[in-house]
Amino acid sequence: MASSRGWWAGLRARAGLGDPGPRAAARQAAALLAFSGLAALLGLLAGSPRPGPLIAIAGTDLGLAALIWMLPWSRWPPLAPVTATPFALAVLGFSTWAFGGVAAGTGPLYVLFFAWLGLHFPRWVIWALSPFAVVSYVLPLLLTNQPPDVVGSVVGLIPVAVGVALMINARVGALRAALEQLSGVERWRRGLTSAVAHDVRSPLSTIQLVLEMIRDGDLPPEKRDSFIESALRQSARLGRLASGLLDLDRVESRGTLRLELTPICLRKACQDAVGFLNVGPVAIEVPPELTVTADPQRLEQIVVNLVGNAAKYGVAPVEITAGPATGGMIWLAVRDHGAGVAPADQDRLFARYGTSGDLPGSVGLGLWLVRELARAHGGDTCYEDADPGARFTVTLPSAA
Repeated sequence: MASSRGWWAGLRARAGLGDPGPRAAARQAAALLAFSGLAALLGLLAGSPRPGPLIAIAGTDLGLAALIWMLPWSRWPPLAPVTATPFALAVLGFSTWAFGGVAAGTGPLYVLFFAWLGLHFPRWVIWALSPFAVVSYVLPLLLTNQPPDVVGSVVGLIPVAVGVALMINARVGALRAALEQLSGVERWRRGLTSAVAHDVRSPLSTIQLVLEMIRDGDLPPEKRDSFIESALRQSARLGRLASGLLDLDRVESRGTLRLELTPICLRKACQDAVGFLNVGPVAIEVPPELTVTADPQRLEQIVVNLVGNAAKYGVAPVEITAGPATGGMIWLAVRDHGAGVAPADQDRLFARYGTSGDLPGSVGLGLWLVRELARAHGGDTCYEDADPGARFTVTLPSAA
């Protein structure tokens, strides 16, 4: 059984039937047409009284199937295989007409056709092609003078086919969303492992160096305090990293994140946060009189994440500005002078596994955490093009 499953999976992979995209959609359409052509050939072998139409139907189906199979669909847009649907509907209509208006054989093929649409294309494609399917089904019945009850069978068949397509489309959409989520989680896991290893290595190296110098007696007395202070800063950095990782779970679970709100001088908070970063010069243009009501540690996380992103993915200089906003709020903006964020990626900026997760050394959580922490304070975060560069603006409640 396992070997047969492996053989079938290998066959599907080589045929390109299981991969997403226009190539798989087109080849599945070709398979449906080939199935219809083979059914016509079986009817011919069974001694049908109308061999001529059967031969025409089989030849048309198999010819279209071969043509659709060989075309380079992978080079074309995802909706390109929809262009094959008029030919498929025309063949179904011709089949119904050729057999004197007997639609019993083509009805299941209409359902299969709509199931294929639901599997590969958006809902609007299903609705857009429904009228064409009605015409291809009803017109042969009218041309062969079928009674009204036979023509009226379209009221049952096409809605059922559309309903099947919509159910399949909804299920496929849910599965694709789940797969995208799993892909994001895996990307996040790899990025988190890399980022944590990178962020932990440097502080540990500093602490280990200081401890070894103290142990070996190689630490000059005049530099003792500065070296120990450096080790303490690095150990505090490790503590903030661990706290930040815990915050991810606390923020997501909602309600377990506790804020210790206090009035904070925004300028000094920005200066202290930038001091923990090993980046180039950062221009802090924040009026000294601005104070916010915030949790000191969470505010530091916000500034560190925004300035770190600007320094890593943008172009110097990095600027921090702030000012009063409406509703008793204060805005804080971090700007770089790089290329900014592409319009296609802006909608995913603050997603949990967003655009930044595709960049080296990032786990795609920094901007998500910034927004969640800002909202926990009663504010928010937004992005805008700085022309040139990117500007991320956070709003926080004013202490005034």
